[in-house]
Amino acid sequence: MSARTRTPMPRRLALATVALTSVALFASACTSNTPAPAETSAAAVAPGASSDNDASGEKVVIGFSAPAADHGWMGAITKAAQAEAAKYDDVDLKVAEGTNDVNLQISQIETFINDGVDAIVILPFDGAALTEVATQAMEAGITVINVDREFSSPFAARSTVLGDNYGMGVSAGTYICEQLGDNKDAVVAEIAGIDSLPLTQDRSKGFADALEGCGLEVNNRVAADFTVQGGEQAAANLLQAAPKIDAIWNHDDDQGVGVLAAIDNAGRDEFFMVGGAGSANVMRSIEADDTVLKATVIYPSTQAADGIKLARLIEHGKSMSDLASIGVPRQIQLFAPVVTKDNVDEYLPSAFES
Repeated sequence: MSARTRTPMPRRLALATVALTSVALFASACTSNTPAPAETSAAAVAPGASSDNDASGEKVVIGFSAPAADHGWMGAITKAAQAEAAKYDDVDLKVAEGTNDVNLQISQIETFINDGVDAIVILPFDGAALTEVATQAMEAGITVINVDREFSSPFAARSTVLGDNYGMGVSAGTYICEQLGDNKDAVVAEIAGIDSLPLTQDRSKGFADALEGCGLEVNNRVAADFTVQGGEQAAANLLQAAPKIDAIWNHDDDQGVGVLAAIDNAGRDEFFMVGGAGSANVMRSIEADDTVLKATVIYPSTQAADGIKLARLIEHGKSMSDLASIGVPRQIQLFAPVVTKDNVDEYLPSAFES
């Protein structure tokens, strides 16, 4: 932990407010008799952000906890966080073993609290179940960055980094509308993830809303479980039930490995498919243009890496250099772009292996 004394959150916020007010008054007193600067044209102002945010500073100890790497996207989350932390000589990252046991993850956070880390970046297995212990960390004056699965209280995290599940559905539906044009009789199918999860529900709602905008709807829908085996079985059931399909959206590229296997086994190729999440093997297939898979929608596996960067900025008392506002935002939601053969080179270097 850094050498400075840890101050509980409410007092730290109050002190920060007083400090900023004092700085403003001091600046005003020093410059009140200074002649106004000459007007500068907008063209003379250099665009873009310029800051020393990456300059080495005070040591920051960050605890990191995430679910077990039981599929490619989740494994990439932890790898990206570790790679980001390794870029800074002032970050000491403590990584807890990935677990899908809620009680064990709670225990991990309690250990971080007892160890007195400066910040905790956590992708909770269950956001609601981890809310109480995350709140305890915040009350102890530890900066908590929540990743991907939201806590049930705003007091449990200083900032939250989210993907855009609804936006994924909108992006996939919009792309399919563009490809099908004015074909109002087109048959659209959907292979969802785990239906009981809010993220799956959000993706499906965004998809349906986008299709409605161009006069289409989901004609055939099945749900899998984000696994290769589940994807293959769900796709086999879908293909048997639907003799004609024009487009398929598969929510997850990990389960998409199984989906493509089922499509190959069925010998079907009259449709095109859109994936979800943005795995490297899917992008390579899009690049080769040798299957029905023509696009995928990004769900960033860099969310925890962003969490590491935000925790470091907050602990160093810095702002995001690309924003005019002071400090780090309370919530950041990442974009869900569509990757096609035309732009795959841009996204492939940061894709995860599934």
